[in-house]
Amino acid sequence: MWSYNTTPRTTTGETSFSLVYGCEAMVPVEVGEGSFRRDNYDSEANEVNHRLYLDMIEETREDSQIRIAAYQQRTARHYNSKVQARTFKVGDLVLRRVMPNTKVVSHGVFGSNWEGPYKIKSVLWEGTYHLNDMQDKLIPRAWNAEHLRKYCQ
Repeated sequence: MWSYNTTPRTTTGETSFSLVYGCEAMVPVEVGEGSFRRDNYDSEANEVNHRLYLDMIEETREDSQIRIAAYQQRTARHYNSKVQARTFKVGDLVLRRVMPNTKVVSHGVFGSNWEGPYKIKSVLWEGTYHLNDMQDKLIPRAWNAEHLRKYCQ
């Protein structure tokens, strides 16, 4: 618990303790064994500095929010650079991923992971499709492009 509260986070650059209380925490080892902070403690100077930190805590929190937003943008940019969009047109033939609830148990691990082919009947919006089987019978619900792949004959 102490290590979590006294270690600066990557996202904020601050410790969680300092964001809440406006000062750094002392770990139990520093209290028992002594440290530079403990040996050179001045209660009057500490009180003045603590008030200054409390006056600046809002700025520190705002800076950490900016760092969090920048970190989230970097993470999203990295993730989105790896994503490959799958778009299909009406009439395209696709395979549909076999879901765990529709998988044939008796086939075991050697069962097929894809079923089909199916025809794209309509595009609800980008990435979501209604499917027809090869006899033009409508498949009951819409399917996300994540669960479809192009059928190559």
